[in-house]
Amino acid sequence: MFDSSEDRAKMESTLERFKNEMKKVRTGRAHPDMLSGVRVEVYGQMMPLNQVSNITAADATLLVITPFDPANIAAISGAIRADQSLGLNPADDGRVIRVPIPALTEERRKEIVKNASAKVEEAKVALRNTREDARKAIKNAAEMSEDIKKRAEKEIDELTKEFSDKVEAEFKTKSEEIMKL
Repeated sequence: MFDSSEDRAKMESTLERFKNEMKKVRTGRAHPDMLSGVRVEVYGQMMPLNQVSNITAADATLLVITPFDPANIAAISGAIRADQSLGLNPADDGRVIRVPIPALTEERRKEIVKNASAKVEEAKVALRNTREDARKAIKNAAEMSEDIKKRAEKEIDELTKEFSDKVEAEFKTKSEEIMKL
């Protein structure tokens, strides 16, 4: 008999990866995950920002970064400024870094949705690759009868559609959140 639990697990991990990518997409509200992709050069090596500082959202338009070592303030500010995709301009007072989150223009919102839709396509490609791998395994399984192979393929197709719909639903929710003024 065919067991699709391994393929379901792969698809669930693809969905989780996609959800994490969507968390990083900027919506206009300040959220610490906005800076999760920022890497800072400290102590001679590149480290994620959340490993060298504490990031909090003071309100809907301001992030406050408190470095664990105040000597790293310049490096942290520089790393945030250097990430052009964020479009943020941090200001520091020697102890903390304040990052004002500017309001998004309609044009910028559409651009963000467009970039997020590329991540949707990446997730769907990963789901389709999982489906193709499963189909190959089904096709090469000599101990399965043709009926079982057909049922297994149908099950994999339904699983792929289920997860593809979940990715679409996540994206729809996120794009509505982005476009909301």
